Amino acid sequence: MNTKVKTVHIPDISTEHHQSLFESRVSAGFPSPATDYEEDKLDLNKYLIKHPAATFFVRAIGDSMIGAGIHCGDLLVVDRSIEPRDKSIVIAVVNGELTVKRIRIGEKITLEPENESYSTQEINEDIDFQVWGVVTNVIHRL
Repeated sequence: MNTKVKTVHIPDISTEHHQSLFESRVSAGFPSPATDYEEDKLDLNKYLIKHPAATFFVRAIGDSMIGAGIHCGDLLVVDRSIEPRDKSIVIAVVNGELTVKRIRIGEKITLEPENESYSTQEINEDIDFQVWGVVTNVIHRL
């Protein structure tokens, strides 16, 4: 299934919830018992949302972006104030339908999936096309 947008959500930045942030890194090998201490508080709104008025969340469905780490059901943080650059992952409107793809900007504009089962789509004047925003973060459960 091609990766598309299932739902769109606006972030609630009116609340703050600070979680403890520990300065020491977490080892994926053997644990280090030494330097675990609380360094600061982390507000995920501030960490994930740089431009609150231009940011929204979308829920992705499909598997065409699996190679970019975007899985079916993931929550994507999208910033509309960021200008898309070559190789950005974007939310685009293609003929009235929201999709998630890697944009390639050169002599021509193409939308590339991150799954070999899908093909690249070239954008031409016959296609109703608009970039809604740039994906800045992916949130998914393990």
